[in-house]
Amino acid sequence: MRIEDYGFIGDTQTGALVGKNGSIDWLCVPRFDSGACFAALLGDEKNGCWKLAPTAPHRASQRYRKDTLVLETEFETESGYIRLTDCMPPRGEYPDVVRVVEGVHGEVEIAMKLVLRFDNGLAVPWVFRNGDDLIAIAGPNGMLLRCDVATHGENLSTIATFTLRAGEKKSFVLTWFPSHLQPPEPAHPHRSIIATEKYWRDWTAKCTYEGEWRGQVVRSLITLKALTYGPTGGVIAAATTSLPEKVGGIRNWDYRYVWLRDATFMLYALTLAGYTDEACAWRDWLLRAIAGNVSQMQIMYGPAGERQLPEFELNHLAGYENSRPVRVGNAASEQFQLDVYGEIMDAMYQARRSGLPPNDAFDALQRQLIEAVAARWQEPDEGIWEIRGPRRHFTYSKVMAWVAVDRAVKSGETFGLQGDVAGWRQLRDQIHEAVCAQGYDATRGTFTQFFGSDQLDASLLMIPLVGFLPADDPRVRGTIEAIERTLVVDGFVLRYHPANSASVDGLPPGEGAFLPCSFWLADCLEMLGRHDEARAWFTRLLEICSPLGLLSEEYDPVEKRQVGNFPQAFSHVGLINTALNLSASHGPAEHRCTT
Repeated sequence: MRIEDYGFIGDTQTGALVGKNGSIDWLCVPRFDSGACFAALLGDEKNGCWKLAPTAPHRASQRYRKDTLVLETEFETESGYIRLTDCMPPRGEYPDVVRVVEGVHGEVEIAMKLVLRFDNGLAVPWVFRNGDDLIAIAGPNGMLLRCDVATHGENLSTIATFTLRAGEKKSFVLTWFPSHLQPPEPAHPHRSIIATEKYWRDWTAKCTYEGEWRGQVVRSLITLKALTYGPTGGVIAAATTSLPEKVGGIRNWDYRYVWLRDATFMLYALTLAGYTDEACAWRDWLLRAIAGNVSQMQIMYGPAGERQLPEFELNHLAGYENSRPVRVGNAASEQFQLDVYGEIMDAMYQARRSGLPPNDAFDALQRQLIEAVAARWQEPDEGIWEIRGPRRHFTYSKVMAWVAVDRAVKSGETFGLQGDVAGWRQLRDQIHEAVCAQGYDATRGTFTQFFGSDQLDASLLMIPLVGFLPADDPRVRGTIEAIERTLVVDGFVLRYHPANSASVDGLPPGEGAFLPCSFWLADCLEMLGRHDEARAWFTRLLEICSPLGLLSEEYDPVEKRQVGNFPQAFSHVGLINTALNLSASHGPAEHRCTT
């Protein structure tokens, strides 16, 4: 199935993808970044899945119960109509997947097939019965299945066939547990669905946004909350690994980690929508992850702040639509990306401006970060796009170095941050002059991807959004217009021109349009006073959301389908912030770029 044909459920510690065909094709347990027990998404049925669907030909559709992460899949056959309800209750001791199928009218024969494969679709478990329960064990992993129907084993799978009539229900609960311990008591299916629905509705009721796009904003906020690793507050980039940026391509990365780059965008999305507790948890996660020697700061960490994320390939998986390799871990965690310093400094400054309670430990951290920027801002880096080619002096990276120093100055002026504020002002001016002299092409009237190049980069759209220069500055206006002419394909923004990709990132060309960049362009158009165009641009982006309101990392404007890891936090953050920018006279973009 296409990526947009999957629904997402989760318990704020892990999550599953449920296809419109009734099959759970992706689930990692017990955490987002654990090995998958259902990996059919990146292989086929033999790599693990759990399917519940009619045996006869049918039509299917999906929807969420309003303002919740409780998913309903409806199947209609010639003989009747059934509804499958899926959820993962907010985490108790262990993760549960609850599935309840009910007859709505007529009579429908249903097949259930459970294929468990631990270690990312590789390990076949030992399966046995414990009374009416089914236990599956492989290494450290145990699974307990409790259900209302008779099952039996066949071809290393657990299957069942049963018939439902109108008003009848059958329930299934799958619970992970450490295999060396006794199996737990699984969740009660019907009470769990009610409790899960209440949990999400109570949470979404806190949303303070009441604008035109409330439904889309709330769905994106729910997605961000579901991608949050509850015990620590870290928000992972996506629930999946290795969904390709172009079907059949090799740009397949593991996004089940927390990127520091998302910091300021995330804070704005949460605080301006009314979720200060989540914003504080995210801010405090940043402090714990970075804690120690700032020179050892990484650009990403595990959900609990883990530093070692070694990358390797899973050769037993064929990849989504044969897009190989399938990767676990992310080698970009070892890269030097200068822009991250700016994101962290900006996040801490904006947190204070937004009224989050101060944290004394941040003052010392800010001073260390500025010392690091002063020492390293003139070095080349791998940049925002985490290139696997040679390091360069990326213009965006230098702009964010300026942001780091600018926020230090403002923190000193506004909040009393102790340090050499006069020296910081001089450093800020020095970086600004370097960017304007070496990162700007006066002949073409545009900033460029890196110093001395003639190439464009969509990250340059951030120049007015962070306050480096105002949107109506001729150099910025020229950059925005050049990006519109050069990097827009069928109404979506590419990160950079595909003809230049091999020379820039060391990989063969081929990827979709990067959705966050498309939201940035809408923000820039709004700042330029091109309000109708900004709204039209945003409307086009909303139209490519999945039927459930979900977004992946990228969109293929040629094949007209979502690509990349899914659901993608950065894309949903972009949707929230752009909705806020178009709904308010002083949205995140205006707030961030002004004092």
